[in-house]
Amino acid sequence: MSAKNLGSSGVLYTDRRDFYIRPNVVKELWTDVTPFTTVVANQGTITGMADPTFKMFEHRNPWQKQELTLTAHASDSVLDDDNSQSEAFVISAGEGLHTAVDDSYVGLEVEIWNSAKTTKKAVAMITAVTAGAYGTGSVNMRMLSKADKVGGIGDDGTANNENLNVTIATGDVAVVVGNAHAEGSNSPSAWADELEVVYNQCQIFKTPLEITGTLLEASLRGESKELSRLRDQKAQEHKIQKERAFLFGMHPWNISGGFSALESIVDASGNAIRTTMGIIPAIENNAVTGDGANNFTISEATYKYSDFVDDMEKVFHYVPDAGMKRAFVGAGALGYWSKMAGASGFAGNSGWTVNLGDMKRDALGFNYRVLETPHGALQLIPTPALRGPYNKYMLVVDDKNLFHAQYRAPQFQASIQANDYDGVKDQYMSDEGIGVSLIESHKLFKITA
Repeated sequence: MSAKNLGSSGVLYTDRRDFYIRPNVVKELWTDVTPFTTVVANQGTITGMADPTFKMFEHRNPWQKQELTLTAHASDSVLDDDNSQSEAFVISAGEGLHTAVDDSYVGLEVEIWNSAKTTKKAVAMITAVTAGAYGTGSVNMRMLSKADKVGGIGDDGTANNENLNVTIATGDVAVVVGNAHAEGSNSPSAWADELEVVYNQCQIFKTPLEITGTLLEASLRGESKELSRLRDQKAQEHKIQKERAFLFGMHPWNISGGFSALESIVDASGNAIRTTMGIIPAIENNAVTGDGANNFTISEATYKYSDFVDDMEKVFHYVPDAGMKRAFVGAGALGYWSKMAGASGFAGNSGWTVNLGDMKRDALGFNYRVLETPHGALQLIPTPALRGPYNKYMLVVDDKNLFHAQYRAPQFQASIQANDYDGVKDQYMSDEGIGVSLIESHKLFKITA
């Protein structure tokens, strides 16, 4: 008779054998799931709020960029070199100055460039104005110098002197470089701008868990207590749903220029439901162009190193205090920058290199790599929430203009079931959101095939 063996059937197989090498240890994926929320909360959490809907003041210094767009004069568009006052040039648009032409423009020293700002034509002074809104208000100027001359004014008695005249074309731009005023002159007119207001709100998150009284008392393999396991699992679920809301959440009434008109939708009983505006749709709905551009699309097939340099110039247009900016990346985006840094990437093929550091661990507990750019360093933080359609997204944030808003402190509400219920029901509850201001300081990259 053959010896008895373990076999693969019967009570010996189904009930008596113990297949569990470590019966009280359970492995989990995604142990560090919310780096974005972790960073935002660590940077600054505002508590003790008077209302779950909140406003934020913001201000853009006008002196960052001060320029006027000129319209050619109908009959005489020449800016003369003989120290005479020019014909009046209508101002069609302006930036960083009073929003209508007035005496505050008198005394401004300006460089005159073509519309593309690739060719400088002259340097001049605004000496007089005809007040009015853009499109009607105008300025008179006196030339200081033609762009390629020094001291090119005054009649020198030769025909060649006329070569110092400059013709103003519609669309030419007068860029402010300073101001100068005559001896004994009065103070110029003053002007001032106003603060702007943006909005957002907190939303109520609830993540419940529930087991029967019988299961509560059971002794189990894997995790010995099911209630403890579910509490840990639901705590992470609560965190990841907050992370996604802070990244992707939408308020139904967002309009261009800020988070305004924050009415709420209602549930079936007519009760208000508030939702926080996540940072990604905030950028998408309030995209900025120009030097402070904040919404970029990268085509893998055509993106060149020169494009990378130009884009990073805009990323670091507002210089970070720490010299490094945080960038939250999906796995696809991190892979893309890794390919760029490798010898087989397009950067290597074109003779350039992009430096990407080894994986390190931040003091806050998440992994990161450092991408070096010509204009600054990016701390690339793999972010599990950036998956699926967001796999190749990269979100660069400005810590100073981003905060965690907490209307009510997060709570673990234990045993919220009715008294006659044979079981346990717990709940994680929080009432919170994020505050995003100066939207152009945050950048969003979308990498496409």
